[in-house]
Amino acid sequence: MYDQPEEFVKGGVPTGRYEIPFGEPDVKQVGKDLTMLTIGATLYRALEAAKMLEEKWGISCEVIDARSIVPFDYTKVIVSVKKTRKILLASDACERGSMLYTFASKINQLAYDELDAPPVVVGSRNWITPADEVEDAFFPFAADIVDAVHEHIQPLKGYTVQRVCSTAELLRRSAEGV
Repeated sequence: MYDQPEEFVKGGVPTGRYEIPFGEPDVKQVGKDLTMLTIGATLYRALEAAKMLEEKWGISCEVIDARSIVPFDYTKVIVSVKKTRKILLASDACERGSMLYTFASKINQLAYDELDAPPVVVGSRNWITPADEVEDAFFPFAADIVDAVHEHIQPLKGYTVQRVCSTAELLRRSAEGV
C-alpha cells in the first residue's frame, strides 16, 4: 500500500496537524444492500468487491473502515446494519481467533433483530503467514469477498466461485484444523 495515494481526503494526506477520532469507524462508501466492515488493508479489496457487486449484480454495499479496534464505537455499524440487514467483515488477520469474530459477536448481540442472516467473516487462512510468492493463497482478495457473499449471504446469478468457501468446506477446514 505504500505506493497508493490517499483516496479519501481531497488533496491527499494533510501536511499540517490533524486528528482522526480514535475508536470511531469511518463510512468510506454509502450503500443500501450489504454492510462491509473492514480492518486494515482489506478496505481496498472490499471496495473492489463492492464495485463488482454493484456493477454485475446491482448490490449496493456500504463499506466501513474500522480504523481502530480498541476502543471501538459500534454506532455507525449498527446504523448501517439496520439499513442493509446484512454484514460481512473482512481483515488480513487469520480468521481463527481474530478481532473479526469479536466484532461479529458484538454486532450480533447489538443488532440481532435487525439482521436477516448471521454476520459473515472473511479473513486470511489459518496458517502462519507464508512467503510473498504465495500470498494470493493466504490473504483474502476481492474475489474471496464476492465468494462469501455468494455462498453465505445471497446467491449471485451466473457467478462461479473462485475459492470454495461453502458451509461444507468451512466444516472440513475446521475438522482438519486448517
